[in-house]
This record gives sequence, structure tokens and C-alpha cells, in this order.
Amino acid sequence: MKANVGGIDRVFRIVAGIVLLALVFVLKSEDSLWLWGLIGIVPLATGVMNWCPAYTLFGMNTCKVEQKK
Repeated sequence: MKANVGGIDRVFRIVAGIVLLALVFVLKSEDSLWLWGLIGIVPLATGVMNWCPAYTLFGMNTCKVEQKK
């Protein structure tokens, strides 16, 4: 897997993932709202791995690639 998530995108994904996962603990008494917090696993995982399958499908890349001379 080639890295396609970088910089600010990576930081945003990790922070968003942690915030959404925190909702699991805050909203655990609510009926189904706490399930939305589990969505935080996706941005957290893609931020940690530096790879997003959706970016691969759409040919996107936010990771700065060092070019060899």
C-alpha cells in the first residue's frame, strides 16, 4: 500500500477519529446514537496507516512525494 494521505489531512483524520470514538463513551446511554461514534474507527485507521482506499479509487493523493533527481 502506497501512502496517499499526508500532512494536515492525516492529522485531521486522527483527531476526527478520536473525537468520534469519544462519542461512544459520552453517548453510551442513548439508544442508537452511540453507534455513530464507531464511525470514528475509519478516519482513525486511515490516518494512522497513511492510506485511504477511497483516495485510491478516485486517484487522489494528499501525501507529498519526494521526487528523485
